[in-house]
Amino acid sequence: MARTRAADFEDKQRAILTSAAAVLAEQGMDKASMAQIAVQAGVSKALLYHYYPGKDALIFDIIRTHLAELDDAVAEADDATLSPRDRLRALVGAVLETYRDADNYHKVQINGTPTLAPEQRHEIHSIERNIVRHFSAVVRLVQPDLDARLVMPVTMSLFGMMNWVYMWFKDGGPVTRSDYADLATTLVLDGVGGLNGAGGTTDDQRG
Repeated sequence: MARTRAADFEDKQRAILTSAAAVLAEQGMDKASMAQIAVQAGVSKALLYHYYPGKDALIFDIIRTHLAELDDAVAEADDATLSPRDRLRALVGAVLETYRDADNYHKVQINGTPTLAPEQRHEIHSIERNIVRHFSAVVRLVQPDLDARLVMPVTMSLFGMMNWVYMWFKDGGPVTRSDYADLATTLVLDGVGGLNGAGGTTDDQRG
């Protein structure tokens, strides 16, 4: 008879993922060990292996969980009743808000995806493409005359601004996440000239 899951299985699993992401982000995909992750999570190695058969499975689930939450947030924020510009701003804001307290997950996504098995990478890339499609569709609406060949470069340039924000952004600094969502949206649509003195980054904002 199959063993039934404990009522708090998902809570414990998420706590393990969060601890594992912290270890993997600090130690790297190669150096981090299941023993270190168990210590960080405050569980026995036996319990850790009950949830995940190995480090590769942990890396995959960290990335999959992070991207699934991002995909859900973007889908929820994509409001077709808004003007194209406001719609794009809402998508940017959803991404930046989902990134809150998720730096370690994001680092594992960046560094761990290449280590995944082909079928796992396929699943991850499928989620990523779905997220990108939301943005590229709205970029087309914002600028209908944009050369079709430039839609993806523009979209990915915007993701470049969002995906590397963890390298310098600090909550509690002079620029809030909402401020930066405004800035990034304006910058990609209007350039620096469109900022008109809007809040920008300073040396104090860098981590």
